[in-house]
Amino acid sequence: MKKTLSLIILFSIFFTLTAFPSDNCKEDIKDPRGPMQPWEKGAWETGKYRNLFFEAGYKQEDIDAKLEKAYHDLFKGPNRVYFEIGDDMAYISDIKNKDARTEGLSYGMMIAVQLNKKAVFDRLWRWSKKYMQHQGGPRDGYFAWSVEPKTGKQNSEGTASDGELYFVTALLFASNRWGNDAGINYYGEARRILDAMWAKDGSDGINNIINLEHKQISFVPESERYDLTDPSYYLPAFFEIWAEYAKDGHEKFYRECAEKARSFLHKVCHPETGLNPDVTLYSGELPKQNFFPPAFRYDSWRVPMNIVMDYSWYGKDKEWQKDYAKRIQNFLYCRGMDTFEDQFNMDGTLPEWILPAGGFQKLRHSLGLVATSAAASLMGTQAKSWKFVDAVWNGRLEPYEDGYFDPYYDGLLYLFSLMHLSGNYRIITPENP
Repeated sequence: MKKTLSLIILFSIFFTLTAFPSDNCKEDIKDPRGPMQPWEKGAWETGKYRNLFFEAGYKQEDIDAKLEKAYHDLFKGPNRVYFEIGDDMAYISDIKNKDARTEGLSYGMMIAVQLNKKAVFDRLWRWSKKYMQHQGGPRDGYFAWSVEPKTGKQNSEGTASDGELYFVTALLFASNRWGNDAGINYYGEARRILDAMWAKDGSDGINNIINLEHKQISFVPESERYDLTDPSYYLPAFFEIWAEYAKDGHEKFYRECAEKARSFLHKVCHPETGLNPDVTLYSGELPKQNFFPPAFRYDSWRVPMNIVMDYSWYGKDKEWQKDYAKRIQNFLYCRGMDTFEDQFNMDGTLPEWILPAGGFQKLRHSLGLVATSAAASLMGTQAKSWKFVDAVWNGRLEPYEDGYFDPYYDGLLYLFSLMHLSGNYRIITPENP
């Protein structure tokens, strides 16, 4: 009896320690590379991009090879998500959901323009324009967010606003990098989307993707859900790009949107854990009714990467951003560098309901979150930030032990992270394409 009681007590102590990590784990660690030293000025001012992998001690030839392998795996390998159609088109597929999404097509275009792969960019844009973009009607210029890849049939006519945000920015970068006289007028296509966006006034239930009252991006522009927004859509750096290169007369408004995005992120990122919900009202408050309870989950993984982009490019909110990196990396570090989960309540507790994906409904240590939390090391001020860089360096885009495999979302976020951490995710200017 005494032995049984002792075992119960020991188990209880062990469970308490593992379920509720000590605050000691929030203290910094010792690392021969010392505390991380963040840069104080953004690339817009300096023209320089940080290669944190190189600073971490990895060889440049290995860094180049890792980036090339990640690109090859997604665009050329046996588990690729990029598929060419005919002589001049291609799409990116969310394999597990058997569709093509504006998210994936626009991400693919951003990757292509960053890595100077014009043929890939042009193929993706032609497919997007033909099968996704609405030509006429209330949704004119907007994109159907989900399309059946092989037939081009639109699964939904509706718009997910982050797709338009990426399409416009990628097209503006393409215009800066390749000009507009080599087959596609990239600037003209970007303006086509923007001009169509500004023409939306709520008629027939379709609005500007940016809520003009709040100067914030909408979750969807359809009137019945126009009160919702998604924190992972907040890319202040992209609005800065629009203000500089769109030249559509709304430059002041776009800069105000960038500032509003920064202040909104302050509101929705938890003051201790740094975690954010996946859907909110424009105030940052949680909606009373939604498809499922708001929590930090798949969409939310993108927020660290979005914040670090703004820090790296512009550095206009650097003190808060450095503190944010410290909070979210401390929280994940306390959950275990090799074990931290991928869905949480904002206070860091585990949610009662797990959002399923690919036929699985379970928590896992996901490469996508490993990748984006590692990108946050560009804002890091602690030695433990190196551990996140090492974690993504050692990460592998391969099936998990239970067979679940997501080369689409895990893979794209992984590639984006490698681009950020190697200094290959940049503002593309006409002067320095």
